[in-house]
Amino acid sequence: MKTGKGLRALAAVAVLLSAAAVSRANDKVHTNPLNLDPQVREAYQYFYLLDYPAAVVRFERIHEEQPGDPQATAMLLNAVVFQELYRQDLLDTTFYANDGFLTGKHATDEDPKKRDQIFALSDEAVHEADARVSKNPNDVDALFARGWVRSLRCTYIAMVERGFGTAFRLASKAKDDCARVLEIDPDYVDAKLVVGVYAYVVGALPLPFKFLIGFIGITGSKSKGMEMLRDDARRGPATSLEARTVIALFLRREGKYQEAIEVVRSLKQEYPRDYLFCLEDANLRKDAGEGMGAVRAYEQIVADGNRPGYFAEARLELAYFGLGDALRGQRHYAEAAHAYEQAAGSKGTGTELKVRTLLAAGECHDLLGERQVALTDYQAAIAAGPNTSRADTARKRVNSPYHGH
Repeated sequence: MKTGKGLRALAAVAVLLSAAAVSRANDKVHTNPLNLDPQVREAYQYFYLLDYPAAVVRFERIHEEQPGDPQATAMLLNAVVFQELYRQDLLDTTFYANDGFLTGKHATDEDPKKRDQIFALSDEAVHEADARVSKNPNDVDALFARGWVRSLRCTYIAMVERGFGTAFRLASKAKDDCARVLEIDPDYVDAKLVVGVYAYVVGALPLPFKFLIGFIGITGSKSKGMEMLRDDARRGPATSLEARTVIALFLRREGKYQEAIEVVRSLKQEYPRDYLFCLEDANLRKDAGEGMGAVRAYEQIVADGNRPGYFAEARLELAYFGLGDALRGQRHYAEAAHAYEQAAGSKGTGTELKVRTLLAAGECHDLLGERQVALTDYQAAIAAGPNTSRADTARKRVNSPYHGH
């Protein structure tokens, strides 16, 4: 985010005022004082604009200035994890809107150096928290930081390494930490994020998957989880925005598109240049059946993404993929195939997304009777991710043309 000195000064004033407003609005809500530090609030402004490099630099500085503080380490870990997930095109909720991501074979592009950094920061924060909890078992700030860190490591392992068994065991430990926080201090609302997500997800997991990961007999509650998340969304000093983001995803999974749109638009109102909030608004409009309205929303995202400096970093392949889906839903197969192929050909497109888009493009060409072009796309999909579920589908399409559902 590039601004002049005058704009930076205004931004700093806005950050200070927002921190004060949060403090006044949540007099009965408790949080780690570090969350209200002006430097932290400024770092999160960059984080929510998806300017991850600028956010990481600032969280690194905070980490250096707060040695031994697990919350400072957790903040840096959070920025690094989400920067890496965004690089791999894993922050588009289309991927998680149904249970296919749990059962299918998917390709990811894990960076060993980034993985080592994430695990090292995670270990560091847990050790810092352990040291504080050993001195004071009721240190809610340390317990929350440890739970948050475990949830972040869980997220990385599940989404990048596909290690669901390990991830859910970590999630259980994260939930235990944050549930303990709420037991000690019911007004530590930020802890409801981890506990609420855990309750909802475990309540929503299909029985065969629970058996697969060893969670048979472990129960959750979608309604209780959503209730906790809604309270966090209303009152959480540090995790309100994250709670609203998760609520929108869960509402989308339940097909409550208009409710989800309202939540996402509240997020867009706060951060109109957060690329993912704009993308999710278009995704929800597509799922809600808005047809060409969704097409225009995706086209606007692409146009804005091509405007220098409008978004900090626009991964336009995600918008092209959504555009392809929206056009395909309107039976504009030629235009849909073109959008899919633009997604596949974008610089830095993640492997899983590339396979998905090439398979979809091939199906559109088959529906147009363009068999040779379809075969080219199917073969490219297989080459991009040979060991994925969608590559298996592409092999079937090579043997037999796609005729639609």
